[in-house]
Amino acid sequence: MPSPSSFLARVAGAPIRPVRAAIRHWVLSAFPRAQAGSVDYDHPHGDPGWFGPDSATWRVHSDFPGMLAGGLAALTLQSLHPLALAGVWDHSNFRGDLLGRLRRTTAFVGGTTYAPSAQTEALIEHVRQIHMHITGHGEDGRPYAANDPALLTWVHVTEAYSFLQGYRRYSHVALPVGAADRYYSEVRRIAEALGASSVPASAHAVDAYFQRIQPELAYTERSRIVLGLLSQVRLPVPAAGLSRDLFLHAGAALLPDWAIELLGRTPRQQRQAGLAQHALWAVAPVFRAALKDGIASRACRRMDVPAEQLQHWA
Repeated sequence: MPSPSSFLARVAGAPIRPVRAAIRHWVLSAFPRAQAGSVDYDHPHGDPGWFGPDSATWRVHSDFPGMLAGGLAALTLQSLHPLALAGVWDHSNFRGDLLGRLRRTTAFVGGTTYAPSAQTEALIEHVRQIHMHITGHGEDGRPYAANDPALLTWVHVTEAYSFLQGYRRYSHVALPVGAADRYYSEVRRIAEALGASSVPASAHAVDAYFQRIQPELAYTERSRIVLGLLSQVRLPVPAAGLSRDLFLHAGAALLPDWAIELLGRTPRQQRQAGLAQHALWAVAPVFRAALKDGIASRACRRMDVPAEQLQHWA
């Protein structure tokens, strides 16, 4: 079986039209549009949602390769917080439906980014109601609650950091000076609406947050089991193992140094991450060409702006 990097290298050099069709089928099979539920990205006309087409958030979240790799990196980071992991362990069907969990997370991020305002608020309220019923105790006996402001902040920061790193590595678009701070400042609105507190609003604040929280983190047996399941998730597409491994390794390339050390990643794993990073970077433009009619494009049409605007920074 070819390695993920050699497989994607061949894809990057293949005829463009068939590859676009294959990638489109791959994405829609793994993350079907129906997962967006009742969200209407087309109406009402002129409603910018919480961010709008001039935002950093619309730009960063429009890059599918960066978002998927970043999402997997975020899940890896989240597994290092014992109390955050306890909530998933006790209340989530991740053992039997990890792909479903990934799809639901993808739908929530897409909805809160691009949906009109009223629907964004409804999505957030729905999650708030779910969080009210997620409580318990960690392995060390400490209580946890999904609506704990500190845990909500942890989940948000790991996602925002990873999504931004994914954009930096795989979008082929240079991030302007100040854009990272702008992005962090914008997306904290979602975390605060969910109940998070003291949410970092700049790149410097995010770095300081990670420095402060590291003593609370650990790579436990539960972490190992969850990440082991993630490494075996089967996508409903051809070459599912290769697709999964490519994005998992490309996501691992986004991890900060302190997380790499805590996870005990081997030199071989680091080499795999580097190869996958180069392979995904090579094929990322084909993903973008294959997914021109996604929810970001629909939101742009709702606002009467060309979707191509999201490929440039004002």
